[in-house]
Amino acid sequence: MLEGVIRTRVGYAGGEKENPDYGHIGDHTEAVQVDYDPRVISYADLLEVFWNSHKPTSKSWMRQYMNAVFYHNDEQQKVGEASKVVLAEKMGRTIRTPVAPLRSFTLGENYHQKYMLKRQSRLTSEMSRIYPKNQDFINSTAVSRLNGYAGGNGSVKQLALEIDSLGLSENGKRILKQLVR
Repeated sequence: MLEGVIRTRVGYAGGEKENPDYGHIGDHTEAVQVDYDPRVISYADLLEVFWNSHKPTSKSWMRQYMNAVFYHNDEQQKVGEASKVVLAEKMGRTIRTPVAPLRSFTLGENYHQKYMLKRQSRLTSEMSRIYPKNQDFINSTAVSRLNGYAGGNGSVKQLALEIDSLGLSENGKRILKQLVR
C-alpha cells in the first residue's frame, strides 16, 4: 500500500488491437493503471516499487503477461529509461523489461477488477452498498485501498491511520483488521 496512490484498475495496454478483452487480447499486455498524486509519491518512487516487484532480467514468456513500463509523456519516458539504466548498473545485468509508450489502455472486464477484495465477500458487499454502480466501485479510492489490504499489502500501522476513512461498518473494520494482522 503506497501513500499517494489514489486508485488502480486493471486492463490491457501497449497494443494496437481495438477493444481487446481477455479472450481476444491481441498484441496487448495485461496491465495495471495507477492513478497517483505526484505531490505525495513520485513517478520514480512508483518505478522503484515496480522494478522490485518482478525479475527485470528475465524475458517474458508471453506478451500477454509481459512486465513493462508504459509511459504517458516524454518526462515519464526519461525517468523510466534512466531508472532502467541505474538498475542495470546496480545488478550488472541486462534489464529485459521494456519501457514503452502507452498507445492505449482498455479497462479490463468487471470480474478482473478488485480481484483480491472480491474474495472477501463481506467487505465487497459493504463497498457495493456504498458504490452500487460498477464504474464507481472500480474507480473508488477506498475500494482500491481495500483491494490492496485484501491482497496482503499494507501494515497494521498504516491501516490504523486510514481505517476510519474507508467507509466500513464496525463489522467491516473488524474483518479488515483480521486480514491485515
